[in-house]
Amino acid sequence: MSIVPARATRLSRGLREPIERCTVWYNPFTIGMPPALLSRDDVVDRLMTVFRHAGYDGASLSDLSKATGLGKSSLYHYFPNGKDDMLLGVLERLAAQLRATLFEPLRGPGTPKRRIDAMIRTLDAFYVHGQESCLLAQIVLGSTRARFRVPLRAIFAEWMEAIAGVLVDAGISKPVARRRAEDAVLRVEGALVLAGGLDDMQVFTRMLKQLPPALLG
Repeated sequence: MSIVPARATRLSRGLREPIERCTVWYNPFTIGMPPALLSRDDVVDRLMTVFRHAGYDGASLSDLSKATGLGKSSLYHYFPNGKDDMLLGVLERLAAQLRATLFEPLRGPGTPKRRIDAMIRTLDAFYVHGQESCLLAQIVLGSTRARFRVPLRAIFAEWMEAIAGVLVDAGISKPVARRRAEDAVLRVEGALVLAGGLDDMQVFTRMLKQLPPALLG
């Protein structure tokens, strides 16, 4: 399922090609690498880190340039529409990561309980026990939400559909499964915001412990 609107797909199509001369996230295998040796995914991962912590509004071009090792002119060369193109690439990359590590395992083999437990472990690792902020929440709560509504909605919808599918496999009716899946995503996102606001990561940890019985009970 495509997670970006038609316009965003056109914008990002060229970004799927490897960037020969650029830089990504703080992957232990790429720290210290010169920009020329890093791939396009590496560049987007570094951009993701900035957007994840600062949001769209708080991420300056200077921050993005420093994180990637690319000058501002080089950033515009690869992302002609500036920060919008960068964030579209980041959301596409995030969707692919979530699909591989979270959504597909929910759709995979195993009992419903095993699949839900695997989701809990993945969320705990992905958000570092609640210490990491959520990129999706950063964008939803920012001033640019309307511009990125389609990819945001697609990611949330795919997540809820994957959870609901597990619950249906557990014998729960489709309407109830859909409501519980929506509530689960609400709990995760809300716990991340509250844990950050209170500076209490136990908020997130408690929510994760309570989630499986709330979904399957």
